[in-house]
Amino acid sequence: MRMRLPHQARDCTQRRALVPLLAINGLMFVVELAAGIAGQSTGLIADSLDMLADATVYGLSLYAVGKPPQSKARAARLSGVFQMLLALGVIADVLRRFVFGSEPLSAWMVGMGLLALGANMLCLLLIARHRHGEIHMRASWIFSRNDVIANLGVIAAGLLVAWLSSPLPDLVIGLGIAALVLNGGIRIVRDANSALAGSPTRPAA
Repeated sequence: MRMRLPHQARDCTQRRALVPLLAINGLMFVVELAAGIAGQSTGLIADSLDMLADATVYGLSLYAVGKPPQSKARAARLSGVFQMLLALGVIADVLRRFVFGSEPLSAWMVGMGLLALGANMLCLLLIARHRHGEIHMRASWIFSRNDVIANLGVIAAGLLVAWLSSPLPDLVIGLGIAALVLNGGIRIVRDANSALAGSPTRPAA
């Protein structure tokens, strides 16, 4: 029986974690985007785009498995830039809805928020052991953790929309998720640039 070298075993472990993460986030992007459009919810649309950003991150991280450290850092940097661009797009949508108005459906927000929370808790469990690992895996951990926070925000905003009969909580949480996504992207790009420059990087908290 052929024995695996340590780096081969590590790569195999990373792939086993990333493949289901990619599948879960890809599926949830489609489901949550459809729900956000149907429910006129900026929060859900923002969260769905966050899922798309994560699916891209996991795909790039999967590509980086087994590659040299510089390739992993470049993949992480690309995922961070993509996440920043999506965040800016969500901010633009929030401003548009603030000017032209919207009527978010609280039931859609709470229901989909709970579904997305369950999916992201599973993702967090799958990636937790790699949160202090290589840079592309640390990026995956940051995005999964941010998703759980965003889901809780969508649920809270949905309840506030129903209580206040106002779209403002939905717009606020959409803007908050965009800010969270933007901050995560900036952190990853900074970490990746540091790695590419050859300076030591600290595990992302």
